Amino acid sequence: MRRVRTAAAAVCVVVCLQACTNLGPDYQEPDVAWLQEWETDLYGQALTTPPSEAEDLSFWWQAFNDPTLNQLIETSRKENQTLRIAGLAILESRALLGIATGSQYPQVQRATGSWARVDNWPTEGDNSGDRSGFNSYNAGFDVGWELDFWGRWRRGIESADAAYFASVTNQQNAQVLLAAQVAEAYYAYLTTARQIEIARENAALQQRSLEITTALFESGQSAELDVQQARTQYLATLATIPELEISLRQIENALCVLLARSPGDLPELADVEAELPALNPVFIDGFPATLLMRRPDIRTAAWTVAAQSAQIGVARADLYPSISLFGTIGWSGNSLNATTDTLSTGIGPSFSWNLFNYGRIENNVRVQDVRLQQAIESYQLTVLAAASEIDNAAISIVKTKDQQQILADALAAAERSLTLSTKRYQEGYSDFQRVLSAQQSLAGRSASYVANQGAHINSVIAFYKALGGGWQPASAQDLVPETIRAVMEERTDWGGMLDDAVAVPVQ
Repeated sequence: MRRVRTAAAAVCVVVCLQACTNLGPDYQEPDVAWLQEWETDLYGQALTTPPSEAEDLSFWWQAFNDPTLNQLIETSRKENQTLRIAGLAILESRALLGIATGSQYPQVQRATGSWARVDNWPTEGDNSGDRSGFNSYNAGFDVGWELDFWGRWRRGIESADAAYFASVTNQQNAQVLLAAQVAEAYYAYLTTARQIEIARENAALQQRSLEITTALFESGQSAELDVQQARTQYLATLATIPELEISLRQIENALCVLLARSPGDLPELADVEAELPALNPVFIDGFPATLLMRRPDIRTAAWTVAAQSAQIGVARADLYPSISLFGTIGWSGNSLNATTDTLSTGIGPSFSWNLFNYGRIENNVRVQDVRLQQAIESYQLTVLAAASEIDNAAISIVKTKDQQQILADALAAAERSLTLSTKRYQEGYSDFQRVLSAQQSLAGRSASYVANQGAHINSVIAFYKALGGGWQPASAQDLVPETIRAVMEERTDWGGMLDDAVAVPVQ
C-alpha cells in the first residue's frame, strides 16, 4: 500500500510540473514598420466620405445597383468549386486540430486478450490411451502517457489552432477573390458586347457611305477610288467583329467556370442590355492602413506565422527527456484445478532521452526556425503587395475618371466631324478622304470611350478587392452544400463536425 501511495504522489508531482514549461518562442504578429506612416496620396482623391457614411464592404457589389450582378455573385457563392475546396479545407484543419488536441491525453490505450486450447495426445508406444487438455486465457489493458513537461503537445495544439484559423481566413479570401472575379467577368462581358454593338453601328455608317460612293461612281460623279476606299474601311470594320465575338464567348466561358456550369450555360445574360453603369463616387470609411490589415489574405499570412512559430517549440522539445507514465493490468488463468487465476497490475514512470542524435534534433529546430523566418518574410511581402494593389487601384480610379470626360468630348467632336464631312462631300465641297478620316476617328473614339468605361469599372472592383471586401463569416452550411454533406456523412462518421459553427478569428 505504501508503494501505491508513493507512486500516486509521484504522478501528482509530475502532472503538476508538466504545465510549467513551454519551449520555443511565443507568437507575436510581425511588425510592419512603414505601415503607420503610409497613406497613398491618391486615396483622398478617389475616396472622400463623411465619417457618418460608411459603406459595407461585405456587399460592395450592391453599390453597382445591378440585379443581374447580384444574382451571379449569389449563385457563385453557392456553386463555385474553388470556394467549396476552401470550405472543405476548414473541415480538414478542424479534424487536424482534433488530432493535436487528443495528443495531450494518454497516447497508448491498448486492450489485449487471448484464449488457447491445449491438448496432450498419447504418443506411439503409450498404451494408456489417456488424453489430457486444458484451456488457457488472459486479458490485459495497458496505458501510456507521455507528459507534456516541455510543452510539446501544447505547442502542437497552438500550431494546429493557428492553422485552423488560417484556413478560415483563407476561405474568406476565396470569397473576396470570387466576388471580384465574377464582377470583372460580368462587366468585361458588357464592355465587349457594347464594343460589338459600336462596331456594327460604325459598319452600318460605312456601308451607307459605300452605297453613296457606289451610286455616285455609277452616275459618273466620282472616281472608283472613293468606292474602293469606302469598301476597304467597311470590310475592315466588319473584320473586327469576329474577334470581339471570340472574346465575348471566352468571357462567357470564364464566367461559367466561376458558376460551376458547362460552357455557354448563362441564361442570366440572355436579356441583359450592353450598357455600362455610370458609377457614383466610391465611399469607404476608415484609413488605408486600418483596412489593409483586415484583408483576409494578410490575416492568413499572420496565422501561418503563428502556426510555424509553435513548431519551433515542438521541435525543441525533442532535445529534452521524455517523461511518461505507464500502467498495466492483466488477468490470466486456465482450466486446470491445480492452478489459480492471477491478477497483475503495474504502474510507474518511464524516462527516455535521445542523447546521441548526431545533430538531427538541433538541425530540425533550425529548419523550423528558418521556416518561421520565411513565413514572416511572406507576411511582409503580402502586406506590401496589398498596399501596392490599393495604390494601383486608386490611381486607376482617379485617372480613368479624368480620362472619361476627355474621351466623351472627343467622341462628340468625332460625331460632329463625321456629320459635317459627309454633308460637305455630298454637296461636292470636299473629297471623300475627309469622310474616311472622320469615320476612322469616330470608330476609334467610340471604342476608346467604352474601353475606358470598362477600365474605370474594373478599377473600382479592384479597389474593393484590394481593401479585402466581399466576404462574410461562413456558417457550417456555407462550407459544404447539403448534397455533398449527405454523401460525406454516408461515407464517414463525422460525429456532428459538419454542423459545428465556424470560429471567427480575431482580427
